[in-house]
Amino acid sequence: MAQQPSMSLLAFQKRFYTEEACRDYLFKHKWPNGYVCEKCGCTEYYFVPTRHIYECKKCSYQATVTSNTVMHRTHTPLVKWFWAIYLAARDKSGVSAIGLSKQIDVSYPTAWLVLHKIRKAMEQRDSNYKLANIVELDDAFFGGPGSSGKRGRGSSKSKVIVGISLTDDGKPQFAKMKVVDVIDGNAVKEMAKDNIKSGSTIKSDGYPSYKVLTDSDYKHSPEFVKSVDAAEVLHWVHIVISNAKAFINGTYHGLGCKHLQKYLDEFCYRFNRRFWENQLFDRLLSACSINIPITYSELTL
Repeated sequence: MAQQPSMSLLAFQKRFYTEEACRDYLFKHKWPNGYVCEKCGCTEYYFVPTRHIYECKKCSYQATVTSNTVMHRTHTPLVKWFWAIYLAARDKSGVSAIGLSKQIDVSYPTAWLVLHKIRKAMEQRDSNYKLANIVELDDAFFGGPGSSGKRGRGSSKSKVIVGISLTDDGKPQFAKMKVVDVIDGNAVKEMAKDNIKSGSTIKSDGYPSYKVLTDSDYKHSPEFVKSVDAAEVLHWVHIVISNAKAFINGTYHGLGCKHLQKYLDEFCYRFNRRFWENQLFDRLLSACSINIPITYSELTL
């Protein structure tokens, strides 16, 4: 479907101030080419207006616009969901659960769960793509509240492998981040396999763990540098790491390891779409409408 132009707060409020307006718009995202039964593929249906249900004429399967989306079985009004998606999409610094709970008038647990469901959609959407061409690869360390101890690769902080793809003339394109237990050859190899397209050129420093890339499906270009010079050699990946830390510390005031990956996925999702500001709400709404939900119990295990 065609993308909406960027909307101001007042324009958004005017456009999506009723449940009906939100349902109609979500229908177009969930079924952009018209209704399709999620069970049998039939395109004909009965609409039950009292329950807002679409019933397949062939197999009688019943669905709503929120069925099998991140909003599946939600008790939160769609108007508030739309505001949460809009706020999460438009602010490059992100929105905290406390902030969202105040802005859309829901409890803190509800805001926390809504944001994590949105982050899950972000992660699932970006999992469809891999970095390619020239990729800068490095590791970083993210500390939770009050964390201290050694600096660098001897740190007890959360360990993250970070990759960013570049154009031929060295401009940044897309980013991927993966939290790992330890920065060793296995972790590096798995990160590359899952997130970097075969045949790409990978630039890294000379840390031994990156040697596994030399005998792989990639063109590995390591450079042995002093730590003080690494930011110059791997310029863009260090900028992305710095921005991610500012994002984590500024909005969420540091995070423990348990949910760090989800917040890094959020950062990468927004970074990867930084040139499409007028499309961010529609793109995120689409991601939320086609990706499977995550439950509270799954998040708190």
